[in-house]
Amino acid sequence: MASGGVKVLGTPYSPYVNRVQIALNLKSVDFEFIEENLSSKSDLLLKCNPVNRKVPVLIHDENCICESLTIIQYIDETWTTNGYSILPSDPYDRAVARFWSAYFDDKLVPLMRELKSVQKEEKVAAIERIKEAMVLLEEAYEKCSKGKSYFGADNIGYIDIVLGSYMGWIKAMEIVGGMKVMEEAKTPGLLGWIHKFMSNNAVKSVIPETEIFVKLLRARAIAPPKYS
Repeated sequence: MASGGVKVLGTPYSPYVNRVQIALNLKSVDFEFIEENLSSKSDLLLKCNPVNRKVPVLIHDENCICESLTIIQYIDETWTTNGYSILPSDPYDRAVARFWSAYFDDKLVPLMRELKSVQKEEKVAAIERIKEAMVLLEEAYEKCSKGKSYFGADNIGYIDIVLGSYMGWIKAMEIVGGMKVMEEAKTPGLLGWIHKFMSNNAVKSVIPETEIFVKLLRARAIAPPKYS
């Protein structure tokens, strides 16, 4: 499929950038990936995103779209010819997908970032809150998947992309921190879902190996990234 001049500005280890790459792969859109050095941001990035100066940025026919969730929705609405829908067609299901995606980004990701700065007792409490949030996501998975493989049922959908993009970091966080935020007894559905998501062709070529995240997290003392 012709790309129509599609470029993605980002870093390969950013879950937010990975979301955009996965969405484009699902839509069979060819694109050019332009890697950014966030310690020395390019003139192109500053021109395309002068407000936040962050990745990812999608450039489509010279138009710049910023923020990962906005970009995913743009991709879903722009490329429709292969028949793949990322967001559900039903208005209620779309609202549910947006709710749980926002819950993950606004509630769970900040908790994970908290682990770097808090003391031992506070860290234990933060891990427990993360576990509680994972149980809620387990319940959401049961309802949204309708007994099928993904939050999007038969196919990877909006929630899958948002949550799944962070799975490399979460798995590495468990290894580096010597903890488990997802347990077989409480989140069996999520654990099975992770394997299916990470094995999907649209995903496995995008998200780096866990060992790479482990090295990065050890350098950061188990804090997930702040790219957006």
